[in-house]
Amino acid sequence: MKKETIQPAKYLTGAVEVPGDKSISHRYAMLAALAEGTSELRHFSAAADCHSTLKCLSALGAQVKIDKDTVRVTGHGTRGLKSSWRALDAGNSGTTMRLLAGILAGQNFASKLTGDESLQKRPMKRVIAPLREMGADIRGREDNFAPLEIHGTQLRAIDYKMPMPSAQVKSAVLLAGLFAEGVTTVMEPARTRDHTELALEEFGAAIEKNGRTIRVHGLGSGNGSAKLVARPLDVPGDLSSAVFFIAAASLFADSNVVIHNVGLNPTRTAILDVLAEMGASVHMLGLKGTQGEIVGNLSVKGASLKGGLIAGEKIPLVIDELPMLAALGPYTEAGIEIRDAAELRVKESDRIAALAENLRRMGAKVEERPDGLKVEGRHSGKLHGAEIDPRGDHRIAMAFAVAGLAAKGNTVIRDADCAGVSFPNFFSELNRLAER
Repeated sequence: MKKETIQPAKYLTGAVEVPGDKSISHRYAMLAALAEGTSELRHFSAAADCHSTLKCLSALGAQVKIDKDTVRVTGHGTRGLKSSWRALDAGNSGTTMRLLAGILAGQNFASKLTGDESLQKRPMKRVIAPLREMGADIRGREDNFAPLEIHGTQLRAIDYKMPMPSAQVKSAVLLAGLFAEGVTTVMEPARTRDHTELALEEFGAAIEKNGRTIRVHGLGSGNGSAKLVARPLDVPGDLSSAVFFIAAASLFADSNVVIHNVGLNPTRTAILDVLAEMGASVHMLGLKGTQGEIVGNLSVKGASLKGGLIAGEKIPLVIDELPMLAALGPYTEAGIEIRDAAELRVKESDRIAALAENLRRMGAKVEERPDGLKVEGRHSGKLHGAEIDPRGDHRIAMAFAVAGLAAKGNTVIRDADCAGVSFPNFFSELNRLAER
């Protein structure tokens, strides 16, 4: 396992471009595989998770060609997928598994979806249940975990009221709805990222949005489109990856960093609102609309962070960024308190436990709770370097690399390669911006 040593920095300066957005890359690739023709997907994510999706689509009969950060996917229509002779391996990617489950449920063949040890511990009942309501024949270990065995069948449209906010579950149901007779309706209890809805529109699906209610028409039924159409698309930079540089720059008064071509979809920018409330100096520049998404640059300067409480409806909107916010806690005036985030315990790792353990290793005072944690602010003393165990979780590894920049002494990140799940060259880019 590779280790990365993080040396203390004086400040961060320079410009950086983050990888293509993971969430959007997954969705574009899947819909391209269902479309007729070749879709050129530019600035496609280099993340291991997205390449798991590409491998699965290739095994299902789509043609996939990769040229640096451009991916060309050739699909043969919504009924053009073919049965794979081997299990489809989603690797560490919950998005791959949950969204493909929705697509595969409506095919005319059987499939098996599996993943790595971590993914096989993550709950799948939340996807299995609504797909079964649609008539899907889907089974998992203990009816909740991968591997998933899916026997494709004709699906029926449903009205699904989600018990908890989840963009992945919403997306699985909407994608399954493409293969259902009639109109499938999803009602969200709270707003979640809407990349699937925007991508469906781009590929020509008939979809309607009214607040937190989304309807998709089955392909070829009623008012539904007859098919999805291939097209060229640009993937914006990943805001969740940009947050690590925003956090790092914020720690030092003399920092001045610009992050180029970042996706700034309003369902994702709650993290910028949270950081602004904490006192961060982040400004959006050069905003433009592209393919339903909003893209722009972020200018970040050093700031004195206040800290605060993150809870309630904010949680699903910043779920991926919570590890970074927690790791900032000891550098804030009032500390960070996170509530209503029990979902963190069933991510790539038990993120609450991983955060508490590693913050304590660096000398922070932390109270771990079932649904979150409370991290004391800078009054409790300066953090010191330590050896960090990210538990194979990319966001934990990157969050503590940032925390290590402002600690006393060196911080060592074990199993640093796990950052490649979302940001393969993260450590080299962080070191390039850090002045020492």
